[in-house]
Parts: sequence; C-alpha cells; structure tokens
Amino acid sequence: MATTITATRQVVENYQRLFVNRRAYTLQSMRPHPETGRHYYFRPSKQGTDLPLMLTYETTRQHLEGKITVGLYAINPSTQRCKWVAIDADYKNSMEDLLKLQYHLTRDRVEPALEMSKRGGHLWIFLATPLLAKECRIYIHDLALRLGVPVKGSGLGDGIEVFPKHDAIGAGEFGNAIRGPLGIHRGANRRFWFYGADYSLEAQIEYLNGLRKVTEEELRRFIAGKERPEPDFSPRPEKLTSMERKPGNGRAEFRILEHIGTVRKLGRNYVARCPSCADCGHDRSGDNLAILIEDPRFYKCWAGCTKEMIRAALGCPIRVRHSA
Repeated sequence: MATTITATRQVVENYQRLFVNRRAYTLQSMRPHPETGRHYYFRPSKQGTDLPLMLTYETTRQHLEGKITVGLYAINPSTQRCKWVAIDADYKNSMEDLLKLQYHLTRDRVEPALEMSKRGGHLWIFLATPLLAKECRIYIHDLALRLGVPVKGSGLGDGIEVFPKHDAIGAGEFGNAIRGPLGIHRGANRRFWFYGADYSLEAQIEYLNGLRKVTEEELRRFIAGKERPEPDFSPRPEKLTSMERKPGNGRAEFRILEHIGTVRKLGRNYVARCPSCADCGHDRSGDNLAILIEDPRFYKCWAGCTKEMIRAALGCPIRVRHSA
C-alpha cells in the first residue's frame, strides 16, 4: 500500500498555482474495470445531476494525500492558454527520447522536470505566465522533429504525446486530461515522484518552484518563423470487407456515419467518439475515431481498436467469408 502523506496548506496552494489552469478535472476510478483491469478516468458530477464538479482546494488536497487521483486539463478555453506543457512517453526506449529532449531544452535555458510514470516518464515545462497552447505546441513539435523523436498520431503508432493535445478548444470543450503529478496512480498503486528532489511533497514542490519558467518573449523567439508540422491523421486505406463494398451482392453497404454520434471536422477527417473505446469507458474527449471525409469507408481508432472491435460495438459485426 502507498504511504499516507499529509499535504499542508502551503503545499496545496503552491500545487494549484503550478498545475491548475481551470477548475474542470477528471477522476481516476478507484476500482479496476472488470474486463480490462484498468482504472479509467471520468468527469465527476454532483450526485443525482449532470452538473460537473469543479476542482477545489479540498479536491487538490485529497489528490496529494493519495485519497483520490485527478486528471488535469492544460488549456483554459477562455484564453486558449496553458500554465505548463507535459510530454508523455510510455513506449519502448521512450526514456532515451525524454532525456534527449530534456538535454536540448536545457540548451534553450528551459528547465524541464522529469517525472517517473508506470511505463516511461513525463517531462513537464512550466511557464512564467499562461502562454498560447498553439505556440507551446509549435515549440515542442519542432524540437521533436529536429531531434528525430517520434510524435504519436503523426502517422506513427508509438511516440511522445504532447499536452495540450490541441492548439485551441471551443467553449464548453475540455481537450485531453493528464494525470495530476504527485498523486497515486491507481493502476500501479504507487506515487510517482519528480527526479531531482527528495521524496516528500514539500521537497518536490520546492524543487518545482525553483525551476526557471519560460516567458512569452522567450517562447516567441524559439518559434520565430516556425509552424507546427501538420500530422497526417488520415486513416490508411485498407482492403474493404465484403460488407463494405459497394452494393451489388444484395446487402446494404455499411455506412459508419449512420451509426455514430456527433462528429466534427479536423483537417481531412471527421473525428468522433470511438464506440469500442466508449464501451470500455475510454475516449472521454470523443475524438479517438478518425473518419476520412472524402471516403467515410476508411476509418481508424487512434487508441488501437480494430475495425472488428468498432463494428462489434455498434452491433454491426463484420461478416467473415469462409472458404469452402
């Protein structure tokens, strides 16, 4: 079991100043999913209503003391700015990429904090004042491109994930949350600390407070004349199954847009909630499923669900043609 820790008022207030950019949050389930064994995140609401709960001092204190585990959103939709940038890497040899990024960030006089994680690590960059999410993302994506560090979602299955994951979000939207540091990861049943300081809340917060924060002037200088490379989110054309070929065999053509909920446009695709992810409590942001606009027969879940899983979740399983 994780060691019980008490969070002082000063620790809680400093934590909020460093990490909390909006009061919306997610909560990690205390109990594992009966089928997958994973502890999924959800947006908590007031009992008996659909009104979301807001992050408070007490919520933050409970997170730091290990009684609950919260997920934090990077972007404040009223300003499109963030207080921090987090680089998440949990693939094979990902720590090498994080250390490479950390070294080159320090050459820009940026002082990132490296946090342990269950399968890899997180690299956190703190900002002197909230800065535009789009400009933060340009900086990190450009650096990763120059260093040859893979970025997940840009045609690659494995790579770093950059939080915030969006350049901007609309009113009432949330983007993607990331586990709040210094709490207990329910799946690992342990607390992950930042390298560079003793393993106590006071020492960790003092370390984070002492890191040099990136200013707006510096960020603008880093990205001068640069633009974030547009990732290719288009689902790769795949061989069509018999159920997805154009009519001519007496069966109706399967049209995925007729079976899913709200979609929105993102580049060359529609994005929507993946039905298979939703069945497992995933995809709270509703954007795991990409559907090619010019030909909706091509679709892909970026969390790894197969077409068979998606179709089964919709109640329209793919029929398998057996050879004689």
